[in-house]
Amino acid sequence: MSQRKLHWVNSPVLFEAIIRYEQGRLPRSMKLWVEQLLDLKSHEQQKLLPNSPHS
Repeated sequence: MSQRKLHWVNSPVLFEAIIRYEQGRLPRSMKLWVEQLLDLKSHEQQKLLPNSPHS
């Protein structure tokens, strides 16, 4: 198992990125960042924020 580095992430920035990720409005570099940070597969379309009014 590979060891992961800890990252400090500003919560409001992460939440906004998740919202835009779900809406498909992120640039490719940011999309890859969100997927890497949250260990997502790019082909998986799942809701990251349940019951969110932004969809």
